[in-house]
Amino acid sequence: MLAFLVVFAIVVVLDVRGQAGSTAPSGVTSYSNLSRNHTEGPVDYPQNPPVGGDHNPVWQNCGFYSKPVRNENAVHSLEHGAVWITYRPDLPQGQIETIKNLAEKSYVLASPYPGLPSPVVASAWGKQLKLHSANDPRLEQFVSAYSQGPQTPEPGAPCTGGVGAPQ
Repeated sequence: MLAFLVVFAIVVVLDVRGQAGSTAPSGVTSYSNLSRNHTEGPVDYPQNPPVGGDHNPVWQNCGFYSKPVRNENAVHSLEHGAVWITYRPDLPQGQIETIKNLAEKSYVLASPYPGLPSPVVASAWGKQLKLHSANDPRLEQFVSAYSQGPQTPEPGAPCTGGVGAPQ
C-alpha cells in the first residue's frame, strides 16, 4: 500500500508540474469562429499576423526562417498545432537568436514579418500575444501553453513534410 501511495504522489506532482508549464500567459487575445477551408489563392485575414481561417492545402514546415513565409501556409501549420512566432525584421540580433532557439522545439514556426503591430507576436490557432521583446518570459510560456495545445483543431497532424526549408 505504501508503494502505491508513493507512486500516486509522484504522479500527482508530475501532473501538477506539467499543468503549470502549460498555463497561458497574461495578455493573450482569443479569437473564435475561424473558418478552416483550403484555398489556393491569397486570403485577406482580419488579424496581423493571422491566427486562423482559410488556408493553403499545404502547411509550412516548422522551424526558423530568416525570410517571411506565406500567411496561408503558416495558418495551415497553426491548424496542426504549431505556434508561429513572428518578429520585426529590424529586431536586435540577440532577440532573433532567442526566437531561433525557441524554434528548435517541435511545432514552433518562426519568421520575420514586416508591419507587425509590436516587435514580436506569438500566434496559435485562435490565440495571439503581442510582445515588446523576445526576452519577455511570456513568449516561452505561450509556446508551452499552445504548441499542440487544447485549441488545436488537428492535434498530431504533421509540422514537417510541407513547404519551406527552415534553417
